[in-house]
Amino acid sequence: MRAYSFQGVQPRIHPSVYAFDDVVVIGSVEIEAGVSLWPGVTIRGDKGAVRIGRGTNIQDHSMLHADPGYPLDIGRDVTIAHGALLHGCTVGDGSVVGIGAILLNGVSVGASSRVSAGVVLSAGPLLPPRSLIAGSPASVLMKLSDSDVAVLDETAAEYRELAAQYRAGLRPVTVPGQEPAHPRTAG
Repeated sequence: MRAYSFQGVQPRIHPSVYAFDDVVVIGSVEIEAGVSLWPGVTIRGDKGAVRIGRGTNIQDHSMLHADPGYPLDIGRDVTIAHGALLHGCTVGDGSVVGIGAILLNGVSVGASSRVSAGVVLSAGPLLPPRSLIAGSPASVLMKLSDSDVAVLDETAAEYRELAAQYRAGLRPVTVPGQEPAHPRTAG
């Protein structure tokens, strides 16, 4: 992970965070314990504050940003799937945001909700807890049952376990033909 201060503001990142080396974190960003940040994630706290709650996972190539007056606040045990874009919004504890979803300034997703893949939530809607959010334009399709919420909780737990496995077992390898170049010596 590469972390940068911006205009004198440095990210606050708990030591237990698991992050790939190509993750970029800039400025006013707080990342709590047990968070995992997967390949290609960018988190910019240059125009507003970003907070990521304990046990959350932010998956590959997701982009997180905030604007003045629109902080980005992601709750505890949240799953942000591959390629999601979150901008100046709030995502409640235990929610899942699907692949490629876009949540813009002022959107507030209640706790234990599921935002379907590809959803675009334009600026402003406040969505109640335990909502299934889908469609284009997006709307609440139904209230989630206890068993639906249990599946959301399992997703966050699965990624906490996966991060532990990566921490213990991921090692770089040299691919034949891709070895680093060695300087030649004069001879």
